[in-house]
Amino acid sequence: MTQSVAKASPRRILTASLVGTAVEFYDFYIYATAAALVFGVLFFPAESGSAQQMLSYASFGLAFVARPVGALVFGHFGDRVGRKSTLVASLMLMGGSTVAIAFLPTYDQVGWIAPLLLCVMRLGQGLGLGGEWGGAALLAVENAPPHRRNTWGMFPPLGAPVGFIMANGLFLLLGLALDDAQFREWGWRLPFLVSAVLVALGLWVRLKLTETPAFLEAAEAEALPKVPIATLIGHHARPLIAGTGGVIACFALFYLATAFTLGYGTKTLGYGRQAMLGAELAAILFLAAGVIVASVIADRTGARRVLVIGFIGCIVAGLTMGPMLGAGSLFVIFLWLAFALFVMGFAYGPLGGWLPSLFPAGVRYTGVSMTFNLGGIIGGALAPLAAEALAPHGLGWVGLYLVGAGLLSLAGLALLRQP
Repeated sequence: MTQSVAKASPRRILTASLVGTAVEFYDFYIYATAAALVFGVLFFPAESGSAQQMLSYASFGLAFVARPVGALVFGHFGDRVGRKSTLVASLMLMGGSTVAIAFLPTYDQVGWIAPLLLCVMRLGQGLGLGGEWGGAALLAVENAPPHRRNTWGMFPPLGAPVGFIMANGLFLLLGLALDDAQFREWGWRLPFLVSAVLVALGLWVRLKLTETPAFLEAAEAEALPKVPIATLIGHHARPLIAGTGGVIACFALFYLATAFTLGYGTKTLGYGRQAMLGAELAAILFLAAGVIVASVIADRTGARRVLVIGFIGCIVAGLTMGPMLGAGSLFVIFLWLAFALFVMGFAYGPLGGWLPSLFPAGVRYTGVSMTFNLGGIIGGALAPLAAEALAPHGLGWVGLYLVGAGLLSLAGLALLRQP
């Protein structure tokens, strides 16, 4: 049985690993973009625009709170039942929650029920994504040749720029076709509707897969614990803490370079929405390049060394954020975005191969999912909120958040002596 899985088409495995995470991240990013652009006005009544934006970002952060719960639930079934069926379920939950947002009424229509429903759907997105990334990484890495685990493991991280390009590209096209009133009234709903098509594509690819060799071998050896999270905490606490720390920098870099910068650039600096979306769309290509370059190098020199480069790059991005974002030049802003996202590739790409190496197969789904999503709370959920609160005092203070994120990730890496 293990042998038949080993002969599964590498193209099918890697496509399923990439497509699923691309769809999941597309869903996640369209919410981030809508939260930066319109959700504050449509769903959250407040006396000031700043308060509305804070509430909008708070709803964005809800998913990060739900993600560890999703990691716990989907991790349990991923380690007990199998990778394939769990990945299908996680995709359906997040996709269904995303499509439902397209049909939500606004605050002007139903009052407080509108933000309540939005937050419920956001929690559904977070629960789904909590089980997605870790499973996709295992799908790639547990099928990879031993000397190619980082290059195979880069496909789930590549889902981030692919999903971002789809999301922001669609918002960019809508901005060209619709005026601000049309976009605010109904245009923002279209990206959430498009998610239905993308989820169907992801399911079609994943339903054709079989189980990974590592899971089947663990099942045959009766090495699947009855309560994976208990075994994880009881016997693998050190790699759990180290992996969580190692994830923080990539989340902080991404959400400050995308969601926060988009909102700050349009609302504070006064740039047009299309100009900022275009700059971010071009800069995201540097993230894809960084993921590919870093993952290839990681197979030659080890993931640890490449991650150190990424974490130091996060610190540099934090120190340069204030002077470059506040320079009054869209080109200089683009240069900062390109640098920040490129070094994020070094902090993010090798995670696909590194995190699975920290845990045995019987708790690997739970371990990878928990580290990725706990790190996401610290690095991602708090980042837009902290940035929105710190920005009035100067962008340099926001940059210090990135410096702190880089230092925390370096500290997490220092806990282990991993290659």
